[in-house]
Amino acid sequence: MFEDKSQELTPISKLGEFGLIKHLTEHFPLSNESSELGVGDDAAVVNPGNKKVVLTTDVLAEGVHFNLGYVPLKHLGYKAVVVNLSDIAAMNAVPTQILVSLAVSNRFPVEALEEIYSGIQAACARYKVDLIGGDTTSSNAGLVMSITAVGIETDENIVKRSGAKPNDLLVVTGDLGGAYMGLQILEREHAVYLADPNMQPEMEGYDYILERQLKPEARTDVKNILEELDIRPTSMIDISDGLASEILHLSDQSKVGFRLYEEKIPLDNLTISTADEMNLNPVMTALSGGEDYELLFTISPNDFDKIKNHPDFTIIGHAVEKEDGNFMVARGSNQLVALTAQGWDAFLNQ
Repeated sequence: MFEDKSQELTPISKLGEFGLIKHLTEHFPLSNESSELGVGDDAAVVNPGNKKVVLTTDVLAEGVHFNLGYVPLKHLGYKAVVVNLSDIAAMNAVPTQILVSLAVSNRFPVEALEEIYSGIQAACARYKVDLIGGDTTSSNAGLVMSITAVGIETDENIVKRSGAKPNDLLVVTGDLGGAYMGLQILEREHAVYLADPNMQPEMEGYDYILERQLKPEARTDVKNILEELDIRPTSMIDISDGLASEILHLSDQSKVGFRLYEEKIPLDNLTISTADEMNLNPVMTALSGGEDYELLFTISPNDFDKIKNHPDFTIIGHAVEKEDGNFMVARGSNQLVALTAQGWDAFLNQ
């Protein structure tokens, strides 16, 4: 867990629950005007003024969502915040506060939790959000983290999954599949290490996809970019469970179908070469891999000229009538491949 094996570690019992919370959160100042009262009272106070409050929460469990055999604790803290802020960004809202709850076993010393909170603090600073509360308790099953994120936005600017119309353009930010390929490299090298602890991991050259897995970023920048382009999405969702799964969510909520064009799916060259190296189809890493935390949204066809050459966005398809279904148009042909939800499901991937 730590490089210095001779370091004297502090058992959590030495601080107690309330002492631990105070110790871990004492360096989290409040920076948002809407944060009236933070950590230290029975409850936090958030005053959004005349805006709407957007709330989301996510649970990360050791052995289900992360493996501490290769995930650094600081990265875990950072990522735990980001995955929630991504949900706020997908509502076209501004993230402002988070609450953090931990369940930890006695194998974790205070210093381990300090590492987690240093990652949380880095994310708070990066995205200008305030830590305003949470909870800690003991666990008999390793480490479990639950983070709740709060966002604020005016009613007219909030974007839901349910607003897409036939002929709307389907747009995605960034590139896809990289996080999944980063996970494959980590799993491969971890398996090699378990078989022979003297073997050095072969991580060189995989930096981009490893960062996509270990330290993803929430696309909170997209809101401002779209405003500058004078574009308001008709529907939006973040890509946490794979592109195919998210398209089907938009389809279900908006009561439309979609045509996705295989040749338009944005893939980084390293994602493609690593998939080839591991005998995987690069397109499937985007469709079913997940954890990219890019944004998928629809826009009016009238906004095509505003977005068509923008480097942050790729138009990958369009909406059709609901009864026309959800299909991918295969590369180099008009063959239609049915989209199925094969992304991550914590209850199925055990």
